[in-house]
Amino acid sequence: MHFAGRVWRLLVGIKDALVLIFMLLFFAALFAILAARPSPAAVRDGALLLELDGVVVEERAEIDPIAALLASEAPTTEYQTRDIVRALDAAAKDERISAVVLDLDRFLGGGQVHLQEIGGALDRVRAADKPVLAFATAYADDAMLLAAHASEIWVDPLGGAVIAGPGGQRQYYAGLLEKLKVKARVYKVGEYKSAVEPYTRSDMSDAARENYSALYGALWEEYQAAIKKARPAANIAKVTTDPVGWVAAAKGDLATAALQAGLVDKLGTRADFEKRVVELVGEDDWSDLPGAYPATPLDAWIEDNPAPSKGKPIGVVTIAGEIVDGDAGPGTAGGERIAELLDDALSQDLAGLVVRVDSPGGSVLASEQIRNAILRHKAKGIPVAVSMANLAASGGYWVSTPADRIFAEPETITGSIGIFAVIPTFEETAASLGVNSDGVRTTPLSGQPDIVGGLTPEVDALLQATIENGYEDFLERVGGSRKLTRDQVDRIGQGRVWDGGTARQINLVDQYGGIDDALEWVAKQAKLGSNWHAEYLGSALPNYDSLLRRWLIDDAGTGRRQDVVALFARRENALVSRMQGDLNRLLKVQGMQAYCLECEPVSQARTSAKLEVNWLARFAAALLD
Repeated sequence: MHFAGRVWRLLVGIKDALVLIFMLLFFAALFAILAARPSPAAVRDGALLLELDGVVVEERAEIDPIAALLASEAPTTEYQTRDIVRALDAAAKDERISAVVLDLDRFLGGGQVHLQEIGGALDRVRAADKPVLAFATAYADDAMLLAAHASEIWVDPLGGAVIAGPGGQRQYYAGLLEKLKVKARVYKVGEYKSAVEPYTRSDMSDAARENYSALYGALWEEYQAAIKKARPAANIAKVTTDPVGWVAAAKGDLATAALQAGLVDKLGTRADFEKRVVELVGEDDWSDLPGAYPATPLDAWIEDNPAPSKGKPIGVVTIAGEIVDGDAGPGTAGGERIAELLDDALSQDLAGLVVRVDSPGGSVLASEQIRNAILRHKAKGIPVAVSMANLAASGGYWVSTPADRIFAEPETITGSIGIFAVIPTFEETAASLGVNSDGVRTTPLSGQPDIVGGLTPEVDALLQATIENGYEDFLERVGGSRKLTRDQVDRIGQGRVWDGGTARQINLVDQYGGIDDALEWVAKQAKLGSNWHAEYLGSALPNYDSLLRRWLIDDAGTGRRQDVVALFARRENALVSRMQGDLNRLLKVQGMQAYCLECEPVSQARTSAKLEVNWLARFAAALLD
């Protein structure tokens, strides 16, 4: 028995060792898979295929592997504008690419500035005598803005095109909060600071209506001008002023109506479209499928055409998405993360710095943290420029104040110089449920803030004074940067939002231009000639990110083909998500906010997972049932 026991222990030890070795091999293999760089398909002579099945963004968000695997939906595919522009510019000069195919069947949109930048790159492809062909079942505003730059626009006969224009309605919750007996305590400075209105009103204020009528009017004029420039024959007025009569003239056939209005050039199925591409680039010798043509996908083309890295580096730091405290991002502007990126770059001997902003703002503390980090670079004596994309509003303008020069586009939304905070309290709700508060205070601030028992008048006054002081800080930073007096900034501040064209007239920005213009200005100030390259700080995503995108997105697909009805349905889904976001924002009590609620960027369309309905929404549903 003693011998048998020794043999048994030996066998158990061997088993444990084998299990340990197996586990080590398993995790080593898993690490190798996650660390491996995806190998895209080979570059081929023929077409560059831009299959944009998702959204165009300034900075692609990192996929959280745990959240992504547990989510009920695949994350939305994101395409960085600079990657698409670089790909198109390379295609214009490369003999291997004879045409560009723009597949917009599942395109979910992008900001107006980004789409204009891509449109400019498409124009450069056409200027190189290379055709650009676009196809979709249905075109909405964003897809139409891109497709307008194509030499041929195709639409499925069962689809069509609809242009709605900017603007629309938003939801106001004062009535709901009153029924729930929830008190939204608002502290703000700025007549036009409308971010708090959904919680205090049942409709838009006159000041907000005035502001956004001017803003959306300017953006709409820019949109129409861009379409007319790219497609002079397009009858935008007919499509947008009398949409019912326009469609009725085509007997309800939206595709034919789009053709008659000059929005598209050809009606045809995908098979018809592919046959046309074959006529231009030839048949695919690797495939027996009908209509197959040789094509290089975007990821393979980008891999084959890396960004230049010769000469002195000019740093580019991206501030994209809502500005929040902590290390959030990429895709969200975590103040701590961005400040660390900038501080780490202090030792890199950068010749200059470009701050690329595409943000509606957010936390004042995080905005100030980023601003101070930019100032540490400026203290080194290097030129600093800000390049505004679609949005540089509120906190997005706060972080822009250290710049020596600010670049923006006419379609940029900026300004919104104002401060607010919202704190919900539930004393009336609690009382209606039989819950009351009482106690002993040694000072007016004892036990405060008390969201169940309510805030004291002294706390209300203290918070309002803090917000007013924060607004004065904002005015001081803008005034010092733009060489304006406090009263001059106050007149263009008050939370008012401006389009880029007006912002230039009132001295909030210096000149029109994109990020390339900002980089060239910095290079000129640093006397670099042509011996420089842009170095994006913190732009590399983990290797597992690409693998997860292939697993979760390529296999599941970003979405289905959509006709015009589906386009409208998608907007309704976005409305539900926006309402959930509004309620979450109310309950997520934060510090001072420099945020433009009406300026929500395309990044809000990121749907890595369905938004969870917060407990206030469930509570509301229960009370109203």
